[in-house]
Amino acid sequence: MTAALDTIIRPLGPQLPRPVGLLTERLVDVLLREPEAACGRLGGAAALAPVQGTLGDHDFQLTLYMLYELHYRGFARVAEAWEWNPSLLSFRAELECLFELALRDAVPTPAEVGARELDLALREILAADDDPSLSRYIEARATIDEFVEFVIHRSAYQLKEADPHSWAIPRLSGGPKAALIRIQADEYGEGVPGRAHAELFRDTMVALGLDGGYGAYLPRLPGVTLAAVNLMSFLGLHRRWRGAIVGHLAAFEMSSSIPNARYSRGLDRLGWPRARGFYDEHVLADAVHENLAAVDLAGGLGLRALGHARPPVHATGPDRERRPPSRSCGDMRAPRLIDEPRPERLDFDTATILTPKLRTGTARPVGLGDRCALRRIGMSRRYSPDRREGRA
Repeated sequence: MTAALDTIIRPLGPQLPRPVGLLTERLVDVLLREPEAACGRLGGAAALAPVQGTLGDHDFQLTLYMLYELHYRGFARVAEAWEWNPSLLSFRAELECLFELALRDAVPTPAEVGARELDLALREILAADDDPSLSRYIEARATIDEFVEFVIHRSAYQLKEADPHSWAIPRLSGGPKAALIRIQADEYGEGVPGRAHAELFRDTMVALGLDGGYGAYLPRLPGVTLAAVNLMSFLGLHRRWRGAIVGHLAAFEMSSSIPNARYSRGLDRLGWPRARGFYDEHVLADAVHENLAAVDLAGGLGLRALGHARPPVHATGPDRERRPPSRSCGDMRAPRLIDEPRPERLDFDTATILTPKLRTGTARPVGLGDRCALRRIGMSRRYSPDRREGRA
């Protein structure tokens, strides 16, 4: 009876993506089997992983993403028993070791600051970058095709928005825990169906003629885009990184309101007002969350647990990106979507952006050119910061 009930209530996850290399080929082959029938088929991950450039390697990041996805919604036709299978966890641990080494190589270790100054240290990190602003570009110049490509890249995280950060809730206590729960309650729409931010983003995708299904564009996303989401899952699933996942969320909330207002105005300029709901919601919500995240959450955690703390430099914001150092990531500027058949639900001609021309070494989205830069902290395909006081 339990097995029958499990079959009835088991959610239908996205389809497994096609393998793109040795790691994904090995993993997909195993996941399509029952755990007891796949004993000994995984082998060591390190032997199949790239020697360098893991932060932008498509095969590596897609494999890690698939392994983490087993802790979220899973995949269709994949047994749920795989989630805590020891051999699969061991396989993932090898990849995580390489991922962490690449992150440590790419991200400088900040100086220690007093816990009471942690919120100020976060603001200094956010204000230090002077890369060109994506949100200003989208507000004033982007085409609808460019905006759609931007949305597809963002879907990797936004359709599971807040979920990676919620792993931190049981790892906190007292004031910081209360602050995180207040933020997450807003992210999940205060319990009102259809108001969770992930659902609002799905509505934006549908309004733009895209497939709003969870994981629908996973096969299209390049490694560096997946690395941004893998970073959140990595930090959230490991208790020793609770400070980093808190800092990630804090910096995100602190730098989100103004860029989202610009994205909304960009959609209005392009004649797509029905797609603005997600961005308009974040203008108000993230303005409210800013001090809560910086002072009560990040600062409170420093006061309770550390006394002194290092600013959590793994933080990412919705308009902040720097290019990772070439020694660890190669040239990963402005990654293009992976070539796939054009989605049937598109209402307009987006062939120019959905049929990328990947080149060896570097690839860029149509029209954005050198205005796009990847951030050293976070490794995502979001772009550069906007200081609160504004800049051209």
